[in-house]
Amino acid sequence: MSEKQTNPMRALLLIATPKLEEKAVKIFEEAGVPVQYRMDGHGTASREVLDMLGLDSGDKALLMSLLPKPFANEMLVKLRRSLRLGTAGSGIACTLSLTGASNRMVQMLNMVNEERRTAQTRRLPFMEENVYQMVIAVVNQGYSEDVMAAARPAGAGGGTVLHSRRVGSDETLTFWGISVQPEKEIVMILCRQEDKMNIMKAIADSCGMKSEAQGLVISLPVETVVGLD
Repeated sequence: MSEKQTNPMRALLLIATPKLEEKAVKIFEEAGVPVQYRMDGHGTASREVLDMLGLDSGDKALLMSLLPKPFANEMLVKLRRSLRLGTAGSGIACTLSLTGASNRMVQMLNMVNEERRTAQTRRLPFMEENVYQMVIAVVNQGYSEDVMAAARPAGAGGGTVLHSRRVGSDETLTFWGISVQPEKEIVMILCRQEDKMNIMKAIADSCGMKSEAQGLVISLPVETVVGLD
């Protein structure tokens, strides 16, 4: 494992509509991004809001790539321009700091960074730094709407829901006196720093471990965001 900081690493997350997914993948491939992951999800907008915006559904695709910081910023600019992030029916992108990676991963990212070392990404007004947090709530299946019902009055504008399944030993859960439903929903909410604690408290009070949702709530610092114009 490595914690080298000479080329700070970032996780770039893109949450976009399925129509933009193929275009986004081509942008990553043309840029030579070495690592890509994809997950299916859906937005939390109501049917009324989708109809008002002229959207067919709330389906979302989450793409994640690992990049050196300068390259990640360069990709944010490309994604915003090519996908018109921030317009209705498009998506958002953000970067999260990474504190470590395997040696092989560091080598790959350093090679990518070497090719672009001379490129300096200009700081643009639409790239907001250090003012957002990613609140993540993991709840039993069927409770994502309850999470958003609690989060919106506390300052959340919207979220993205991913479907997952618990893995692990039932014996371990029994030891701790926990009964957990296997199917889970992961609710990801981008919010401003000043709203983070209110949102987390609202979700924990409504959908915490002592509720039927059996929710776990955490937050991660977001470095840069585009698409929240």
